[in-house]
Amino acid sequence: MTAIKFLRMTSLVILIALALPANSTSLDPGSPQNNSTEKAEDLRAQQMVHRLEEIKGMSKSELTRSERKSLRKEVKEIRKEKKENRRGVFLSVGAIIIIVVLVLILVL
Repeated sequence: MTAIKFLRMTSLVILIALALPANSTSLDPGSPQNNSTEKAEDLRAQQMVHRLEEIKGMSKSELTRSERKSLRKEVKEIRKEKKENRRGVFLSVGAIIIIVVLVLILVL
């Protein structure tokens, strides 16, 4: 009986340790260095959105094949950079289901 409780507690501790997000920076949220970094990232994001709107508004029928190709490449790079700059922790549906099942098993 004691071994089962120990196993449950150990698995719960491991589950919690795996579920906690890790911080990639050790900067304080209110520090001036962190604020300047966030401002620079916001400015870059605005520039990328503005450039995408410019490209969308262009008349592509007047461009040569190589110019259209370079524009497509630029759009792909901007979208890739925007995707990399997203913040947050994303969980798949499968991971959520596994976590719920584990919690139910541990509780019952």
